[in-house]
Amino acid sequence: MPPVIRLRQKRRAFPRILGRERAFLADTLRAETTGGLLLLGAAVIALIWANSPWQDAYHHLREFELGPLSVEGWAADGALALFFYLAGVELKRELVVGTLSRISEAVVPVVAALAGMMLPAIIYLVINLTADGGRTSGWAVPTATDIAFALAVLAIVGSSLPSALRAFLLTLAVVDDFGAILVIAVFFSHGFHPLALVAAVALIGAFYLLQRFRFRTPLLYVPVALGAWWFMHESGIHATIAGVALGLVTRVLPDPGEEHAPAERIEHRLRPLSAGVAVPVFALFAAGVTLGSDALREMLTDPVAIGVVAGLMAGKIIGVFGGSWLTARFTRAELNSDLAWRDVGAVSVLAGIGFTVALLIAQLAFGDDIAQIERAKAAVLVASLLSAVIAAALLFRRNRAYAEE
Repeated sequence: MPPVIRLRQKRRAFPRILGRERAFLADTLRAETTGGLLLLGAAVIALIWANSPWQDAYHHLREFELGPLSVEGWAADGALALFFYLAGVELKRELVVGTLSRISEAVVPVVAALAGMMLPAIIYLVINLTADGGRTSGWAVPTATDIAFALAVLAIVGSSLPSALRAFLLTLAVVDDFGAILVIAVFFSHGFHPLALVAAVALIGAFYLLQRFRFRTPLLYVPVALGAWWFMHESGIHATIAGVALGLVTRVLPDPGEEHAPAERIEHRLRPLSAGVAVPVFALFAAGVTLGSDALREMLTDPVAIGVVAGLMAGKIIGVFGGSWLTARFTRAELNSDLAWRDVGAVSVLAGIGFTVALLIAQLAFGDDIAQIERAKAAVLVASLLSAVIAAALLFRRNRAYAEE
């Protein structure tokens, strides 16, 4: 074969190979296990960097002003907006066609989620109201479960677990996310500017109308979404709320003759970006806590840190398991017949992983008190790690029991 023809064939084959590799990477990033591992890896890098001889470079990079926001601000307000958009889409899907659309299936995990938010907050408040130097403003830190991390742990150790257990955890986490969104919007918005909020709501309405009239070009959606995000940020309400609102107005049901609904198409494209870039970038700039001997000693005596650890580990377990059991015991609602109460117990421990949203709320709750933010974040990391390890061991035992049946 002449060299020119071989060269042409190679040139034609290269885009196909590149396309297959890109598709393989995207599919890998959509997997829950991969997203959880990237999240964990970014947090480990942040911890090592923040406690290394190069820690000053880490803090300077985090505080570097890039346009209207710092790098840390772009990670918390910008990158997480994508994560919360997908959470909004998932919530919309669950409300329309998922478990939240069927009351009989939703009651137990919904009550479990609500109890799993209330009890950690109560435990935190009791500890901080009765201790010297307590800070009640951090009550919301232990209320949030990290859906990405929790599902990743379940996927890694739960190959033989019933699918109903994943549905239970997903419903619990979606309701938990929605509760965290409301908490951020109501309690952690500062410097309210109504005109900016009106502009954000108008753009969210425009996004809905574009969906309503079946426009499909990203050239219309992207500027509207970015404008809604920016005006939400300028209104004083946390910018991630714009992501949730846009997710909730995204159409999740396909039209007759339409193969996939817009929510499914958009999620398919954005999930790798969220799991592979947005959430790990946030973790990289949020989890960099200095863990010297003095800091660890302070954490052991700090009411905020103790309240966060107790809330995530004891509050989540008692709240999720107790809420589930009381609902099944005293109402007509029933636990899915494929599940055992030991499964719910393992998931209740898993709910103590409060990584992403808990770190975000810690930043919002303590304002400019950097030392307190660092101790609260350290407590979130410790509680999340312990919850993940204990839950993985419990789920591994349940997985082995199911595999032997």
